[in-house]
Amino acid sequence: MATETETVSKVEASKNVEASDQEIDTSDGLALALEKLETKPLWTQMTKLNPPLPNPSCVPHVWRYDQIRPSLLKAGELVNENQAERRVLMLVNPARDAPYTTDTLYAGLQLVMPNETAQAHRHTAFAMRFIIEGQGGFTAVHGQRISMQRGDVILTPRWNWHDHGKDGTGPMIWLDGLDLPNFRHFPVHFVEHYQHARYPADDVDSNTSPIVFPWVKMKQALDDTPGNWASMDYLKSDGRPVSKVLGGSAERLRAGQSSPETRETASSVYHVVSGKGYSTIGDGRITWGPGDTFCIPSWHRYEHFADTEVDVYLYRFHDKPMLDALGFYRVEGVDVESLVSD
Repeated sequence: MATETETVSKVEASKNVEASDQEIDTSDGLALALEKLETKPLWTQMTKLNPPLPNPSCVPHVWRYDQIRPSLLKAGELVNENQAERRVLMLVNPARDAPYTTDTLYAGLQLVMPNETAQAHRHTAFAMRFIIEGQGGFTAVHGQRISMQRGDVILTPRWNWHDHGKDGTGPMIWLDGLDLPNFRHFPVHFVEHYQHARYPADDVDSNTSPIVFPWVKMKQALDDTPGNWASMDYLKSDGRPVSKVLGGSAERLRAGQSSPETRETASSVYHVVSGKGYSTIGDGRITWGPGDTFCIPSWHRYEHFADTEVDVYLYRFHDKPMLDALGFYRVEGVDVESLVSD
């Protein structure tokens, strides 16, 4: 025989079921009931999850080198090598927080002062470094100590021990490019520190190292290419991109000329090696000069224009290798549909 308490509980349960049935008679009630089951209706977010066009969160932006450099040098005075494992000013997109320069790319300006050591470590992320200014700087990557020269691109492959140093006088500054934003989606990035400040390394010839791309060679290749605009990729000896995630290239525009208009799913970070001009990006326009760095988020139509005085040289790193590998890379106007996908 049921107790009074059990009877009351059954009545309350029946009322709750009736209330739930009444609530589910409305779409709002259904949504509430589904939320309690840890589910959500796709139809209310169909457009958000399946947009008609790529919809990056980041926006085009330019970082002025002549404005940032004094603060970077001041950091060299106030923040010593023991306080900063890497003395870097991150280039943060105005629409997002660090580490986003674009939605998939991270960029930062790194400084090493004379007789300093940026201590040895290794990490999951892949890095490309473009040397902006200075003499006597070096990076040691997994046993290879490489002298830094202005305009050189130096790679730090994944999980390679590396440290940086500086001899002589004056600052050494370069642009770091890494794939750090991707690790917000794939939480597998980590860093291991070497037991000593420097990893054992021997001096190597930059012209023979597979992780160095001297600017003198790249500039010559661009100048030897006919036409008002030239673009050359940084590639391994077998013709593959420098990594499976990041790629790079350099461009040359004759004075007063422009690059082809492009719209692609890849995003890019550009650095102005020399010359002045502007870029149209989406509906906006960004002017730039020597040392400036600017970003182009995915699916923004862009074109570069050189001023009439001197030729322009640009360095670029991008995420095209990753998009290619995943089958995500698209260029406007090019149909990639096929019956059987890779």
